[in-house]
Order: sequence, then C-alpha cells, then structure tokens
Amino acid sequence: MRRLLLLALILVTALATAQTKDSPPQVPDAIQVPAGAEVVLLAHAAGSQVYTCQAGADGKFSWTLKAPEAELRDRNDQVIGEHTAGPTWKLKGGSAVTGKAAARADSPDSNSIPWLLVNVVSHSGKGLLDSVTTIQRVNTHGGKAPAEGCDASHRDAETKSSYTADYYFYAPVH
Repeated sequence: MRRLLLLALILVTALATAQTKDSPPQVPDAIQVPAGAEVVLLAHAAGSQVYTCQAGADGKFSWTLKAPEAELRDRNDQVIGEHTAGPTWKLKGGSAVTGKAAARADSPDSNSIPWLLVNVVSHSGKGLLDSVTTIQRVNTHGGKAPAEGCDASHRDAETKSSYTADYYFYAPVH
C-alpha cells in the first residue's frame, strides 16, 4: 500500500511539473525562434511605452519610442521583475538581459504595438536569465504612439501609452 501511495505521489508530482513548462506561442514565421531553443520563462508585462516628440532627418516631427516601463509578472500574478530601456528585462533575483529587435510582425490587434523577436546581446547578474538567447513579445494590447500632438511646439515632449504583452524567454535545449 505504501509503495502504491508513493508511486501515485511521484506520478502526480511529475505531471504537475510537466504542466508548468510553457509551450511556445503560435506566431507568424517572421518571429519564429530558431530551432534548438526552449521556453525557460513566460512573463506578462503591464506598463507603458514612453514616447518623445522629435524631429526626423526630414525635419518632420513624430513620436519616437524612448523606453518601455513595465512590471513583469509570473503566472500567479506576482511581480518578478521589470522591463526598461535598452530594452532590458531584469528579474528580482538579479539576472538581466538586454536585447536587440531582430524581426517583427504586426499584432492581430491593429491598435497595438507589433510582436517582436529579440536577440539577447548582453547578460548581467546571475539567475534564471543566464542562458537566455532569444525573447518573443506577443499578445500585445495597446502601447502605440499617439497619432497626433507631436509638432515643433511640442519638441521633446513625452507621452506614455499603456500596454500589456507576454514575453517568452528562450534558452538552448540542454
């Protein structure tokens, strides 16, 4: 009887562990993660995309992305880190990555910022993000720059646009 109970406990634990592993999202080909990588973290971001009114090389003014300012939360809605300028993702445990956008795909929601594939270009600290090489931003809602309000009289003005997104962090399969 004890053996049977122990076996049942091991099976339940194994199933629970297997179910907490996140699967990659369905995404357009343009932002597919390279083969040989697996999801090591899924974080939900909620915050703002910060824009600055600036003149382009052509002299025309437009809202330019300055930085994201968002909290990162786990599946239990606990704050686990932050997403800031760089773009950088930093976890409370101390590990951080900075990335560079490699590809983009329009969000299915035309009022939202695009989905992205981001290649990690630097690591700092020690922790869960140590081996992360690629990040996907998907399921975006909001975050676009305003359509109006940026002209010479508003040079260097800032505005924030609320957004949410899911970030999938990938590391090589071991």
